[in-house]
Amino acid sequence: MGIAMLFWSIAEPIKHFQGNPFITMAGIEAGSAQAAQVAMRISFFHWGFHGWAIYAVAGLAMAWFAFRKGLPLTIRSALYPLLGDRIYGPTGHAVDLLGVFATVFGVATSLGLGVSQMNAGLNYLFGIDVSITWQVGLILGISAAATFSAVSGVSKGIRILSELNLKLTMILFAFFLFAGPTVFLLGFYVTSVGDYLANMIPMGFWVDPNPESQWQGWWTVFYWGWYISWAPFVGMFIARISRGRTVREFLLGVILVPCLVSFLWLALFGGTALHMELYGDGGIVEAVNKDLTTALYVTLEALNVEWATWPMAALATLMILTWFVTSADSGTLVICTLLSMGSNNPPKKFRVIWGMTVGSVAAVLLMAGGLKALQAASIAAALPFSIVMALMVVGLINSMISNSDFEQLGTENAEPRANEKLPEASPQQPV
Repeated sequence: MGIAMLFWSIAEPIKHFQGNPFITMAGIEAGSAQAAQVAMRISFFHWGFHGWAIYAVAGLAMAWFAFRKGLPLTIRSALYPLLGDRIYGPTGHAVDLLGVFATVFGVATSLGLGVSQMNAGLNYLFGIDVSITWQVGLILGISAAATFSAVSGVSKGIRILSELNLKLTMILFAFFLFAGPTVFLLGFYVTSVGDYLANMIPMGFWVDPNPESQWQGWWTVFYWGWYISWAPFVGMFIARISRGRTVREFLLGVILVPCLVSFLWLALFGGTALHMELYGDGGIVEAVNKDLTTALYVTLEALNVEWATWPMAALATLMILTWFVTSADSGTLVICTLLSMGSNNPPKKFRVIWGMTVGSVAAVLLMAGGLKALQAASIAAALPFSIVMALMVVGLINSMISNSDFEQLGTENAEPRANEKLPEASPQQPV
């Protein structure tokens, strides 16, 4: 999420600000204050409850069947009510492989976006050329570092880098809050949250009536595909940290809290850029139309805090690097966990192979067509896994509403206490 938020938090609202189907239907003038509000509403929609609900479905299904039913912490376990013991055969292997396929392309999409923005940052800071050659070189080099981090495990490399990410993020977050139009941004956040909540359900059911329009496909459909392709990755991580929570606590924690934080990030970064376009000197629209990857750096410069511009640009570029590594290493670890029947400590050789594979896929997609290739790959990877997710929902509901407690089938690779008999839980009891 870190790479994606850095990439899109300014670029997306600015793109919608210039025109979208919703302002056209409402008769709103592009580039106006009303258009800015709609632009933020759309951005909230793409980063809000719908996306995090996808993660919640995957995470809850894996957690339920691993911690309540003693099955391995893998995707296939959620289909036990439908497949029975066949989850241990070719059908179960195919389900987990679809999760691996989705994760590889979902993470590769984020890495491709991140390295494009990192290249723009290095160009801004040091004058390095923006080119595919540099981007592929950066991907391969950073993928090697991410692979090393994945080999070191969660408690070492991944944890240390993740904590560093949060500290760097707080610094950049505070800079935008206090260097930008603070009062406007806080009010814009509150207004935008209310506007989003009022329009969330109609937007969720909206289908573009214009068959020739590509807007919904390149925005909303891409986002939903991107979330689905990340669902095995994020779902497994939130499942692993959620043991002991009730289902209600799990859903509130996974859906509500991240959404509110994401909204605040979008309102600060995107709101700053929109304020500059509406009431300042502008220039961000032109920069975004020329190159999406420069949006963050142009906005930092437009804040006109001369002593902080270069350090904050350097900090943002470092954040892209660290988010790149943590996305790649944790994605690699999830892939290897899926391939090892839910083992907490998958073989290190798997981590090396799949760590470099994810980076290589991102490099190939960038060379094949840049942003459009990344978007298309994410959507294509999500399609087969969306069917698996629908079946996961059916399996989860069947297990929750039935009082029959099937025999626990924990394996040697299952989570700790997998073979321990646990009582049937209701949605109000701890997972």
